[in-house]
This record gives sequence, structure tokens and C-alpha cells, in this order.
Amino acid sequence: MRIAVTGATGLIGSALVRSLREDGHEVVRFVRREPAGADEARWDPARGYVDPAGLAGCGAVVHLAGAGVGDHRWTAAYKREIRDSRVLGTAALANALVALDEPPAVLVSGSAIGYYGDTGDRPVDEGAPAGHGFLPSVCVEWEAAAAAAQEAGIRTAFARTGLVVAREGGAWARMFPLFRAGIGGRLGNGRQYWSYISLRDEVAALRHIIDTPGLSGPVNLTAPEPLTNRQVTAAMARVLHRPALLPVPAVALRVVLGEFAEDVLGSQRARPARLLESGFVFRDPGIEQAIRAALPSA
Repeated sequence: MRIAVTGATGLIGSALVRSLREDGHEVVRFVRREPAGADEARWDPARGYVDPAGLAGCGAVVHLAGAGVGDHRWTAAYKREIRDSRVLGTAALANALVALDEPPAVLVSGSAIGYYGDTGDRPVDEGAPAGHGFLPSVCVEWEAAAAAAQEAGIRTAFARTGLVVAREGGAWARMFPLFRAGIGGRLGNGRQYWSYISLRDEVAALRHIIDTPGLSGPVNLTAPEPLTNRQVTAAMARVLHRPALLPVPAVALRVVLGEFAEDVLGSQRARPARLLESGFVFRDPGIEQAIRAALPSA
């Protein structure tokens, strides 16, 4: 199959592209710069431009582009970049797909479990309503921006991804060096739930969505059972054979991270009901399995 991918240089996108190519698929990576080869195509999400030649003949499109939520302190300007990079890019891509003579069969559009907001101890699946706050509002707009594709009959799925366990990027890339140095620890009181997924299960789940005609709408990409931050911290210590004795107080997180700290300290107990119902099998259902999968010897 010919498959187009945005956000192809990011943590998830690069792993997905590698997996698809290893299995013989033709992948077109959409880039903002001038294309460097036949496997790249140009797009400018802020201006609504997507090169239609890059989409021509594609059976599937996977849209993962967006500014990193934890990459910078949340100033008003960066919050606008987080929102616009997702909403404008999704709208531009959806409109470009609708304009094709032969649109792809499926659009897998990135989203996040941030959609649910702080759920406390309450488990949620894809049927739960949106939460309150900045990230839930971004996720609602992000998913709504794909309306043109849905209305045109393109099967559209929203991959609501949790915390990806990986050394190469994301939150876990910052945690591994701390724990290896013996200075890792719980965040705040550690009672907040973390809905995690290994990188290889994330890639496999995205491919499962592409290959499963009945999957559309929201799909949570998280391991079957969320754990508290305290449980995750203990697992990191066990797997890496290091102590986890230095908790990070909530007040310190608020000083360092600003508004984003409330989301770090918040609890999201999301379960992947639709993945499980559709027959997806996790390679790393438990936290220790997910952590070991991210290590070089895995």
C-alpha cells in the first residue's frame, strides 16, 4: 500500500515509517521544507497547503504532526502554537483529501487522552465526554477539524494516544536518565493515574486501525490497565535496579512547568476498549514489559 504520513520525523512517526517500510509499503513523508527525495512531499499546514501529488494513490493517511505539548513552557504564544499546529494542519489535510479524485480509504488522525481531562480514579473509555481545560479543548477542536474527511465518507479514526514508553522521545526519554542516575521518583503525591503504551504497541495499534475496516471515530491507544504514577515509579526502579527515593513536590513542578504542571499532576485513567473489542493483542500489556521493550537489550 502507498501510505502518507505527517509528523514522520517525530517519535511515533519515525517508528511507524520504519515499520511500514520494513513490510514493503511505500511511504510518503510530508515535510514543511523543500522535499529531499521522491519519498517526500511538501505541505504548509499554517497556510492550508498540501501537495496533492503526495497524496495521489494513497490507500491510507496517518496524520501525527503537532507541536510538542511538553517542549516549552506554556506561554500564551506557545499554547496558540500547540492548538494551531493541530487544528490548522488537520483541516488542511482533510480538505486536501476531499479534493482528490480518488481519496484514501482511511485517515488515522492523531489525538490524545488529554481529551478526557482529569478523570481522577474514574476509568474512562472512548464513550466518555471531553474534560475541561486547555488540552481537552485542543483535542475537541483537533478532532473536529477532520470533519470534511468524515463527511466525504473517508473512514476517519482518532488515535487518542497515552504516554508512550520510549527512550527516544516524549516524557519517558526524560525519565530514563534520571532513574539510571538514581534520582528518579514519583511526581507530586504519585496517586495520579498514567495511561501508558509501549512504542511498539503504539505503532502496531496504528497499523491495526489502518487494517481494520470497522474502526472509526475515537480509539484509545493505551495499555489495558492504567497505573498510578507511584506504581510506574516503582516499576522503573525495579527494571533499572535503581532506587526511587526522590519525589518531586507538586510545588516544584508548578514553578518549573507553570500551567502544564496541572496536567502532569492530573489523573487520566483511560482504557483501550475499542482496541480490545476489535481483537488487538498487546505485546507489552504490563508496565515492566513496556519499560523493558524500550531498553537496548529488548
